[in-house]
Amino acid sequence: MSGKLYGVGLGPGDPELMTLKAHRLIRGASVVAYPAPDTGASFARSIAADAIAPGAVEIPIVIPMRAARFPAQAVYDTAAQTIGAHLEAGRDVVVLCEGDPFFYGSFMYLYDRLAGRAPVEVVPGVTSLTTCAAVAGRPLCARNEVLTVLPGPLEDAELAERLATPGAFAIMKVGRHLPRLRRVLEGMDLAGTATYLSHASLPNQIVLPLAEAPEDAPYFSMILIPGRDPYAAS
Repeated sequence: MSGKLYGVGLGPGDPELMTLKAHRLIRGASVVAYPAPDTGASFARSIAADAIAPGAVEIPIVIPMRAARFPAQAVYDTAAQTIGAHLEAGRDVVVLCEGDPFFYGSFMYLYDRLAGRAPVEVVPGVTSLTTCAAVAGRPLCARNEVLTVLPGPLEDAELAERLATPGAFAIMKVGRHLPRLRRVLEGMDLAGTATYLSHASLPNQIVLPLAEAPEDAPYFSMILIPGRDPYAAS
């Protein structure tokens, strides 16, 4: 007999942006796993803290948060082994995921390892992308306009090539790449319409024109470049 694995999206950080389904599954879970840094508290757990049942078995998936490379595959191999043992014993496991599990989410690595061994359900969550657009108060795109999502660590040449196409853009995983990204956008005359955001939906959220953004950005930050005015005439 196998338990069921749930990859549960928590949304961008505000606990009130968790879905009703996510809250129900977390509240009823006897085993809860979540990503955690090697120092400090787990952001994912902090979002869901009020919903985790007393006495639930907790499995921190410790992922070092540093620029240097680390054996990520070994981390997920170990986590899959631990979670798999609970599933094989017939216990359901809820894995907490910031944002959405399949939108730049680490749950996909556990999914690859466990989907063939137990039933899996992915519960989508509110993404940081849509949250950032909402708190910035700037619609990203309209009608047939294309939205392109780019990871901040892209090399300058590839980033510039993609930014040269029409449409709206969201640059994620900004972090330490912010000064370099700002230089690229300035060189393409895109910085003037760009908005910098960090910790969207949280009490310490920051929303600024890119020109006023700090030099040091946290991992949970984003740059939005809207397309044309969505209210302009066609």
